[in-house]
Amino acid sequence: MDCHLKQGKIVLNISMSLDGYIAGTNVTPQQPMGDNGLLIHDWIFAGKTDEDAAILKEIVETSGAVIIGRRTYNMAIKNAWDGVSPFNVPAFVISSSIPERKAEGFVFITGGIENAITEAKKVAGSKNIWVMGGATIAQQFLKGNYLDEVNLHIAPVLLGEGIRLFEQMGNEVKKLKRTNTISTTGAIHLKFDICH
Repeated sequence: MDCHLKQGKIVLNISMSLDGYIAGTNVTPQQPMGDNGLLIHDWIFAGKTDEDAAILKEIVETSGAVIIGRRTYNMAIKNAWDGVSPFNVPAFVISSSIPERKAEGFVFITGGIENAITEAKKVAGSKNIWVMGGATIAQQFLKGNYLDEVNLHIAPVLLGEGIRLFEQMGNEVKKLKRTNTISTTGAIHLKFDICH
């Protein structure tokens, strides 16, 4: 089977700098992308082209559920997301505990990645599960061979320091199959299949 044609994939969709950072230094709830981290997402905001908009629309429309980590939720929910979910589908938060105050649209999963995938599949149906991050969640999905596809949006910026995407990966070699490349002024958008 061509993995590219599979329905209901688990897809890591994440933006990063050319030197591999998904956020800058000094990440706080007031600055959830850290120092200069918003430059990584310029293709979504100020520098968005029609092609970028079409790519983002495809990500949103093909996703039936989202999975994020607790740190991403904690850092973004108050300021960046104004206390509400930015997603139009349920978002599952992998967490060691359930917070007292939960924003609507988020489901907290304390049983780990596999439980989050099981619950996300129930609502996603034939649509994809969008793994958004942060870095630790992305690394766990990659190391555990849970992903079917990796979509990287590489911004033309060198941050120099911050939170790296590809750390804590171990020494297992993972071969990917590039299925698409789109270059815009804001990012190089790369799609890779991971065939199991």
